[in-house]
Amino acid sequence: MCRSIKTLRPPFTDEVTDDDVRAAALQYVRKISGFRAPAAHNAAAFDEAVAAITAASAALLASLEVRGARSA
Repeated sequence: MCRSIKTLRPPFTDEVTDDDVRAAALQYVRKISGFRAPAAHNAAAFDEAVAAITAASAALLASLEVRGARSA
């Protein structure tokens, strides 16, 4: 599922931007909802899901400890 979402942690990606995290969240919501873009009556729910998944993903990435990761 979501094969186009790239891994956003070291050592796979050295720098992750907020845009990278949001793009992954958007792709995920598109995949599970089955909509590339929601109808107007679903736009708020779609946008809220993207925001929630973006926040959860950012929190996850910030708290991961990758053992053996390269030092900056």
